[in-house]
Amino acid sequence: MRTKWAVIFVGLLFLFAAGAALVQVSADNKSPTQNTNTLLLSADDPIGDNARKMLEDGQKAFRFDTFGDEAFWGDQLQLHKAIEGAKNGGVGPGVSPKMALSVGLKVDMDMLPADLVAQVKANKVDLDDPATTLALLKLNAVIGVTGFFDREKKQLIEVGIQCSLCHSTVDDAFAPGIGHRLDGWPNRDLNVGAIIALAPNLKPVTDLLGVDEATLKKVLNSWGPGKFDAEVLLDGKALRPDGKSAATLLPSAFGLAGVNNHTWTGGWGGVTYWNAFVANLQMHGQGTFFDPRLDDAAQYPVAAKAKFGHKRDPNDLITPQLAALQFYQLAIPVPKPPSGSFDEAAAGQGEMLFNGKAKCATCHVPPLFTEPGWNLHTAAEIGIDAFQSDRGPDKRYRTAPLHALWSIDKIHKGGFYHDGRFATLQDVVQHYSQFLKLGLTDKEIQELVEYLKSL
Repeated sequence: MRTKWAVIFVGLLFLFAAGAALVQVSADNKSPTQNTNTLLLSADDPIGDNARKMLEDGQKAFRFDTFGDEAFWGDQLQLHKAIEGAKNGGVGPGVSPKMALSVGLKVDMDMLPADLVAQVKANKVDLDDPATTLALLKLNAVIGVTGFFDREKKQLIEVGIQCSLCHSTVDDAFAPGIGHRLDGWPNRDLNVGAIIALAPNLKPVTDLLGVDEATLKKVLNSWGPGKFDAEVLLDGKALRPDGKSAATLLPSAFGLAGVNNHTWTGGWGGVTYWNAFVANLQMHGQGTFFDPRLDDAAQYPVAAKAKFGHKRDPNDLITPQLAALQFYQLAIPVPKPPSGSFDEAAAGQGEMLFNGKAKCATCHVPPLFTEPGWNLHTAAEIGIDAFQSDRGPDKRYRTAPLHALWSIDKIHKGGFYHDGRFATLQDVVQHYSQFLKLGLTDKEIQELVEYLKSL
């Protein structure tokens, strides 16, 4: 019996030794394909192929797809006529490059040919001439705007807009308003209302809202740079109870992966819902949109009357793009803070406060910096009024992810919160210190601000 067990024991030792030897050989000769901890998207991998195609298609849709909305902005509102001006076959003075830049439109310098760049540097290009704007449109260099010309490329016959109009800007590498694209960054210089107000025919909008043109223009011009009112075409509420504009700041479109609700207020849905909502109901593209909540005439009288919750165009140009568009947006990373943009020592102390005394991490859970799951709160829970939250289906505010707070001149230009009510990060921290009775000292507030700037 002892001999039998001895043989078995020796056999097990042999197998163990052989296995260890195989492991060592494998370790000495391992290749990336043998390492299960290494993710490879090889050239012949269907997942990698799909990911690359989705990114390419999504970027193209985000930057250049009008979804057929030129039928609204061109055929109906005739915005192209105001752009080209009377001298070029349109109406009025036209929109020169200087005027376009003054209302926040951006130019992609990478779309400009070298000879044109040289002429601009030599001040040989007339930036006061609308004809120059038309030339930029022909080059597809005006971010978020596509000009449609006749066959001879002489007459602008329509104009359409893209997602990138509001959710891309430039780094100003060439000049203010002219540079390399920054996808996902909100264009907080863009005066959407002023641009719409230029349209020669606003009747489609006045008929929808049941107001005269003078009233509509007053509302549009009250928005100001970097703001847009996505709900006014649903509930008709152009002003807050305090008389201020109901428009909200244009949000960023980066750092959305892992985040549940993607808009200022809750219940609307994630990024793909908002893409469908905006492309159909705000950009006025051709597509399909379904949301029976918009049938509620008490909350959304304009939308209910127009049957916005049951939109179905014969030629759907939006739905086929939604998957790739979402994929691309979820892949846009959060811009990193540049060197010297915050005090590292103070930020270290601020991080401890963030996770401790200041209780920030209770809602802004790292590393998402919002709650995993249903990241919504009532107005009473965060100590502000409920006007904007009540315009949403869930009547709550989203816990906004804390991203790129160092950028106060671009990404967060115009202030913090949905309407920019807090001008600085110090104001935000002071609000919560008082509302939640945190008892933060001035030094602790500054340390916390430095940490926020590091995110």
